[in-house]
Amino acid sequence: MELNNLRPAQGSVKKEKRIGRGTGSGHGGTSTRGHKGDKARSGSKEKRHFEGGQTPMQRRLPKRGFHNVNREEYVPLNLDVLEAYVQKSGVSTLDVAILVAAGLAKASEKIKVLGNGTLTSKVNIKAHAVSASAKAAIEAAGGSVELV
Repeated sequence: MELNNLRPAQGSVKKEKRIGRGTGSGHGGTSTRGHKGDKARSGSKEKRHFEGGQTPMQRRLPKRGFHNVNREEYVPLNLDVLEAYVQKSGVSTLDVAILVAAGLAKASEKIKVLGNGTLTSKVNIKAHAVSASAKAAIEAAGGSVELV
């Protein structure tokens, strides 16, 4: 055996099916699409969710709960996270722009300060929302809360 007489195994390489290249290709006429019907037409495609006419999944499954279209989503920021940031950066006023720059929230998100953890630093906080326990803890430490 030498490099010049290497061949693939018998039957392992098949001829490519070239569709739409006339009768000489062996797939002329209907180009393997059969006769008539929707699937023989150009642009024919079943939708991804189509289940052959049976009741589709999204109609078979029960609908549960209520989704309020006016719900406002907040990014939660706990007091211990704010305390760590204040200790690291040394700022005394935290507003939305500073928190976004610190990577604690995105510019498009609303921020809510929650009362989990302890706050020892005197900090003035400007946020979209503040829980009652967080407000009490901030004011007890000598800081102030302002809603944006």
